[in-house]
Amino acid sequence: MEAIVALIKDDLEQVEAECKHRLVSRVPLITTVAEHLVLGGGKRFRPILLLLSAKLCDYQGKDHIPLAVIIEFIHAATLLHDDVIDQAEVRRGSASANTLWGNEASVLVGDFLYTRSLDMAVQIGDLRILQTLAVATTAMAEGEAMELVRTADLAVTEEENLELIVNKTAMLISCAVRIGAILGNEREEVEAALADYGLNVGIAFQLVDDCLDYVGHKELLGKAPRSDLREGRVTLPLIHALRHCTSEERKRIQQVVLSKEFATDGWGKVLTIVNAHGGIDYTLTRAQQHVEKARRSLVNLPACPEREALMKAADYVIERRS
Repeated sequence: MEAIVALIKDDLEQVEAECKHRLVSRVPLITTVAEHLVLGGGKRFRPILLLLSAKLCDYQGKDHIPLAVIIEFIHAATLLHDDVIDQAEVRRGSASANTLWGNEASVLVGDFLYTRSLDMAVQIGDLRILQTLAVATTAMAEGEAMELVRTADLAVTEEENLELIVNKTAMLISCAVRIGAILGNEREEVEAALADYGLNVGIAFQLVDDCLDYVGHKELLGKAPRSDLREGRVTLPLIHALRHCTSEERKRIQQVVLSKEFATDGWGKVLTIVNAHGGIDYTLTRAQQHVEKARRSLVNLPACPEREALMKAADYVIERRS
């Protein structure tokens, strides 16, 4: 990522400063909790894509900085709410906000980040950008609800899982890249190409995340691995294994997923079945296919360092280990 970030280093520094400024609230608890998450790490992947897109589209103004902050705040709000729903204890390598300050504070600070984002977007005053943000945040809420109602449901199909991923993860990443094109007043086909790039990068990003939950390490992930299965999330590695496993293996998986006590030996049994039927490899192959789609979306855009950086960002999604 170093070569990618080098192109927008000054802009990214401004984003960090703006994040800190916009997190200040009249209620000290809000500032403390928000800073713990937003300033406590994170790759800034979504803001980076917005900044690169704006630069690619030759945007010369200053609104890309607060808009990058808005995207990061919306993402952070979903993390706070997710951790409450999932009863998570770790986020970005530190104790989660709900562990330190409780569920009530986490939900309210997530709400603060959403409303602060809305206020910032209104100040910018671009109706098309507001509409783009509204579509993305609505889709994210729907994605969370989709995930909730299909908890521990072994009948989830790959197509249903893809729909969930698009809503929960990919739409915000697509939104970030599209906003760069809107800022640059790009032609409709350029905007559509960049939005499509973001959507496929977002799908690949989540598919890799779903694999890392099975094979990643806590120190790299910044959160506890195995959390998906523990929380009843049926993701593509497991969906693929369920399509090919025996009825006896399916029973074993069901026992683990429905168990109130998440035992290590149960996890080991599921991982053995997932690996035996190529669940991880299949999911990574699907992620690579979406990365290739993302790259193809950019081929007709003018060659420039920013386009190359977006290409590298797509490859990074596959190569990352956290």
